[in-house]
Amino acid sequence: MHDIRKIRENADAFDAGLARRGLAALSPQILDLDKARREAETRAQEIQAERNAAAKEIGLRKAKGEDAQDLIDKVSQSKDAQAQAETEAKAKGDELTALLSTIPNIPDADVPDGADESANVEMKKWGTPPSFDFAVKDHVDLGEGLGLMDFETAATMSGARFVLLKGQLARLERALANFMLDQQTGENGYTEVNPPALVKDTALYGTGQLPKFAEDLFHTDDDYWLIPTAEVPLTNIVNGQIVAEDTLPRRYTAMTWCFRSEAGSAGKDTRGMIRQHQFTKVEMVSIVKPEESEAELERMTRCAEGILEKLGLAYRTIVLCTGDMGFGAVKTYDIEVWLPAQDTYREISSCSNTRDFQARRMNARFKRAGEKKTEFLHTLNGSGLAVGRCMVAVMENYQNADGTITVPEALRPYMGGLEVLGGGA
Repeated sequence: MHDIRKIRENADAFDAGLARRGLAALSPQILDLDKARREAETRAQEIQAERNAAAKEIGLRKAKGEDAQDLIDKVSQSKDAQAQAETEAKAKGDELTALLSTIPNIPDADVPDGADESANVEMKKWGTPPSFDFAVKDHVDLGEGLGLMDFETAATMSGARFVLLKGQLARLERALANFMLDQQTGENGYTEVNPPALVKDTALYGTGQLPKFAEDLFHTDDDYWLIPTAEVPLTNIVNGQIVAEDTLPRRYTAMTWCFRSEAGSAGKDTRGMIRQHQFTKVEMVSIVKPEESEAELERMTRCAEGILEKLGLAYRTIVLCTGDMGFGAVKTYDIEVWLPAQDTYREISSCSNTRDFQARRMNARFKRAGEKKTEFLHTLNGSGLAVGRCMVAVMENYQNADGTITVPEALRPYMGGLEVLGGGA
């Protein structure tokens, strides 16, 4: 959510920021609604002040034994006028809030301009993609070849974009999630949370998925939503709160199933586990003071990169351009892992700074020591990592000529010492 005062003070800068996202100027419409709302509020306040003055005069007249019927009639009539002004102010305020809630965040100045992913800028590369002296298989052929990955049975019970993992592959996914959680909690200072996977409208509004992206979500008949990422419940821990400065920064992590309808992705990544309706992800959320959020984004990104480095998976980190950024972000780093079967890097983590955009929607604030005034918090979120995609990367990068898969050393303690996935339970 945007700060209306900042828009009033520098409408040109606001519209310039929207233009970088390819959007038309909206400040005239916003400021017209804001003006109408404030004028109606002023009318209501003036009427109330006049009523208060009239009430005093009525009391004085009655004390003197004088007739006050004209003032009594005036006060009675002013009640209707005040109610009408208050109704108009609320309507304009609601209309303004509805408009502001659909407008994306303004990109930071150092975010590259561009219309789509082709304008993203590579920041770093780590590791060397493996070379093979045999024909490389993708994760689907590997998993099905081992008898441990079953898309057909999953489709029978649930439809497309689902998978059933068995035996060693099911354990590998669990091992990856546990490894990630141990790294984020034990080394990176995140507090593990086991949050609800069903949330109410207000939670998704707070993080920016509603109202604009309802079609991307799964909704139940009794007005719950399945979470698209643990960012939603983790960030909403501070919804409506005023937190003490000495409790910041707060860093949370969670491993959850995530659910996405993948609206608009028809025909994209239909094969395998890259884009599914249900997937496992370890999420990171940071809640910090405003002056800390830029450095926190760099820190969070390193926490995600470190997972891939310990797994020995080559990756690159890019900064997203203005046309490829998410709705609530001012700046986003994507981490892309090397997938041999696709001969390219694919996204496995996205780390974003939203500054006070989500906090304003949630009314999440903090109070500095010794200060009476509250300030909005800054929130950040990132994948640490997408577990299913990480499993795909492990399978493809550690495959052997006979179709078996070597288990990375970092995961062997989580696999009971198993060194090779070779079929069986």
